[in-house]
Amino acid sequence: MPVTEKNILNRLYFVAGGMFLFAIAVVVQLVNVQFVEGDKYKALAEERTLRKAIIEPSRGNVYADDGSLLATSVSKYDIFFDTKTVNKTVFTDNVKALSDSLSKLLGKSSSYHENRITKACTNKAQFFPIAKNLSYAEYIRIKKFPIFKRGTFRGGFIDKVKTVREHPIGGIARRTVGHELKDKDGHYTKVGLEGAFGKYLRGKEGSRLEQKIAKGQWKPVSNDNDLEPQDGFDIISTVNVNIQDIAHHALLEQLEKYKADHGCVVVMEVATGEIKAISNLGRNSKGNYSERLNYAVGERHEPGSTFKLMAMVAALEDKVIDSDYLVNTGNGKLTFYGKTVEDSNRRGYGTITASRAFEVSSNVGVVKIIDDFYGKNPRKFVDRLYSMNLNNTLDLPITGEGIPIVPHPNDKTWSGISLQWMAYGYGVELTPLQILAFYNAIANNGELVRPRFVKAVRENWYTDEQKFEKEVINPSICSKETVAKVKKMMQNVVEKKHGTGNGLYSPDFSMAGKTGTCQKNYGGKRSEIKYISSFAGFFPVENPKYSCIVVIHEPVQEIGYYGADVSGPVFKKIAHKIYRDTPIFDEVESIDVVDNIVESNYEDYREKSIKYKTIIPNVVGMPAMDAIPLLENLGLRVEIKGSGKVTKQSLEAGLKIGTEKRIVLELS
Repeated sequence: MPVTEKNILNRLYFVAGGMFLFAIAVVVQLVNVQFVEGDKYKALAEERTLRKAIIEPSRGNVYADDGSLLATSVSKYDIFFDTKTVNKTVFTDNVKALSDSLSKLLGKSSSYHENRITKACTNKAQFFPIAKNLSYAEYIRIKKFPIFKRGTFRGGFIDKVKTVREHPIGGIARRTVGHELKDKDGHYTKVGLEGAFGKYLRGKEGSRLEQKIAKGQWKPVSNDNDLEPQDGFDIISTVNVNIQDIAHHALLEQLEKYKADHGCVVVMEVATGEIKAISNLGRNSKGNYSERLNYAVGERHEPGSTFKLMAMVAALEDKVIDSDYLVNTGNGKLTFYGKTVEDSNRRGYGTITASRAFEVSSNVGVVKIIDDFYGKNPRKFVDRLYSMNLNNTLDLPITGEGIPIVPHPNDKTWSGISLQWMAYGYGVELTPLQILAFYNAIANNGELVRPRFVKAVRENWYTDEQKFEKEVINPSICSKETVAKVKKMMQNVVEKKHGTGNGLYSPDFSMAGKTGTCQKNYGGKRSEIKYISSFAGFFPVENPKYSCIVVIHEPVQEIGYYGADVSGPVFKKIAHKIYRDTPIFDEVESIDVVDNIVESNYEDYREKSIKYKTIIPNVVGMPAMDAIPLLENLGLRVEIKGSGKVTKQSLEAGLKIGTEKRIVLELS
């Protein structure tokens, strides 16, 4: 018995000792967790239950030159309900009123909403969906509903905002407006104006603390953000909506008529280089045309006869010929190293002046001039072209500009026929916009300006942050005398009966330009040859206001392929409609009284609205996207008709806001 008792005591001592050692280990671990590794485990716990969420800023708008919207970001709100945070008495007393309010805002019956919310509360839902894709005005309204107005912690109100990019005028100029996409690694894909000026448009991100709740959902810890996002600046582009619409539809009509593969048109303001319209249309597999690629900026091709202007300017500037220099075109054929240059007139033009060779677009005449005077020294001709910046890009802000190819005698690819082929636009490659820039320089008395897509970057419509002024690439690509001579030749192309563009002549308005018809795949079989039809020029002749280029690729040969027939009519239609819809007047200095009044009204309204928040403002003259948020912040429901600036408002300015919450804005 004693032996047995002793064994039991030993076992008890052993167990007690073990428990004592275990207790010591627990205390040591607690001390370690609390004081040694406490910060580590605390951070790990917070990492799993708290996060700093990024708040995307509102991207800036892209405007046309008259204030019409080309691209804008629209905020849409999704609303959720955390039923666990709401006091039962508060819920019971207010659920009916909340349901009535939701019924008025979202539709469906009050009982429908009440049943949904009550069931969610019974199930203790923490992220119960209430509404999706609400506008800002609707979001402001729902925040003031019963229960929700108590906020996140006491009212269970949770909002998620997302931004959608919209293009109010549709697909017109879509490729030029472009887009900017950000991948998971933070790298941007930049297209068009959105990409080129992304650093202004995108703004700066904000952040807020969020807490993890049931089912992996996150909700804001408080209504206040840790760091408020900074909205992006707006861009005022040079694009004119009216001219853009004219150019787009004129090009589309011709592409459809000739069943062409693709084409582009650009309209530029001569003096400033501002791009007033740019349309790029390509055909898809279904035969429909849309803005697919920016052909005007990025597609390099052989210009064909439109390059004869560059050759003629070089010869005149070097004074190797004058416009009345006589050249013998013979029977319309000329051979170099087994390669034949031919005129479209198979009988030839005989002996004609240099100016007439240009006007009838004689390949033989222009090639013979260049070969006669530069054949033994081709470097002189190419150096003249280089001095006129034809070998350089335009350094556009939009990415993807094609690099010009203008061969030089030092190149390995230079051959015995390179000079002659260059003379009439083969072996040379330029983009449509690069060709237009040269033609624009002739219209601009020799001054080569950089094509400009943006006027200014602004915080809003009323404050200038940064203006983009005219940029001169070359103040004089040639003498005024040379300019005057080739201008007259380009005028004769349209106005003289022998001119290749005479079919475009109109006594109502003057135009000057050059036709171009270039073969593609000309080294292959006759059946494989396709064409590029183009026309470049300016109008009016006397005081050029706009320059324009039209390039159409691969029209169906059986229908037509000459530049005068395919591209020329697009040029004429654009010129005619611009004359008709936007008459060109002599500009005089004037005081912009309307804008001053609008700015005064806007500032005056801001002061009053901050103090009273009940006065209907005068938004006439404002761009729509400035007027809409001002009115929506007052709780008004805004409806718009048209696009551009506000010309009329249905509720009179200066009155107090009453029961009528709907306001209709008519836009220009």
